[in-house]
Amino acid sequence: MDFSFSEEQDDLQGLAKQILEGELTNERLKEVEGGEDNFDRELWAKLAEAGVLGIAVPEAHGGGGYGFLETALVLEQVGRTVAPVPYYAVAVLGALPIAAFGSDAQQAALLPGIASGGSIVTAALFEAGADPLDPITTATPDGDGWTLYGVKDCVPAGPLADKVLVPATTGDGKVIVAIVDASAAGVTRERQNTTNGHAEARFTLEGVKVAAGDVLGTADNGAEVLEWTVERATAALGAIAVGICEEAVRMTAEYTKTREQFGRAIATFQAVGQRAADAYIDTEGVRLTTWQAVWRLSEGLPATTEVAVAKFWAADGGQRVVHAAQHLHGGMGVDKDYPLHRYFLWAKWIELSLGGATRQLLTIGRRLAEEPVPA
Repeated sequence: MDFSFSEEQDDLQGLAKQILEGELTNERLKEVEGGEDNFDRELWAKLAEAGVLGIAVPEAHGGGGYGFLETALVLEQVGRTVAPVPYYAVAVLGALPIAAFGSDAQQAALLPGIASGGSIVTAALFEAGADPLDPITTATPDGDGWTLYGVKDCVPAGPLADKVLVPATTGDGKVIVAIVDASAAGVTRERQNTTNGHAEARFTLEGVKVAAGDVLGTADNGAEVLEWTVERATAALGAIAVGICEEAVRMTAEYTKTREQFGRAIATFQAVGQRAADAYIDTEGVRLTTWQAVWRLSEGLPATTEVAVAKFWAADGGQRVVHAAQHLHGGMGVDKDYPLHRYFLWAKWIELSLGGATRQLLTIGRRLAEEPVPA
């Protein structure tokens, strides 16, 4: 694969970097974190005005007409700045599957609001004790529509959402992905606290009515829609992890160059250099595996194993990076007035989202058993 980006992609990432870094000082982050939803609405509006929110939205609906790779470039900058905006939820869980599988009517109804920043659309992929690809939530035929029952946990941007994509299993074992109004009758929404302060929610669905026109794709290709969405959602977490790890390593390098012990900078101590070097190598592992997975997905190539490998590195390697960063910072690493603690908390959120390291290794093992590498 070619690891270089086009000039247009570089410009896009530079635009996101300029806006996010220009707005998000440590003081601004602390102010937003003190709010109820940990959501910087002013920054969200600026991202919308610059066209960043609509990157993956077709031009016909007010977007940039780009795809998953360009979205991942922005997500890397979101991770680098630990930006308190629901870009992951709206761009990856909302815009991408609707643009790929939505009907003309669904796209016209939902995508312009996403691009303008006026509508927050997310997806409910997690259920306690269930594989994201095999939902427990049920969909019962109801006339020409469906009735949903189930509980979805840890829905990204759940407290803010206007619409939620809800995967559910039908009586004949098929899967549908329903577009549910977050305020519809039968929907109960409860805020859930997360490690990094992200706004997430539990949605309880008790007899929620869904019209036939509010299903993404069909019951015949619903499993494909769900797998497509989960793979991109998982790889996108890796893109955020790249930004988190690279910035944590950069902050640590700067700190150890100026922090002195015994009359010399601690960066000159052999043990410190070794720990920092290990963190750098892990960061490169996260970066390389993530971009391989993102590239394959953006090219429409099979990427199940590559996504699992990338998520393993984001979960396992990412934890080593932020632990090393905190260790080398000493007490400053856990001081909430110092910015590093956010990177540790975001890395933990990524580790726990859509399956940790063990689940990814099990996925890789199954794939190798099914398709062993030729001798």
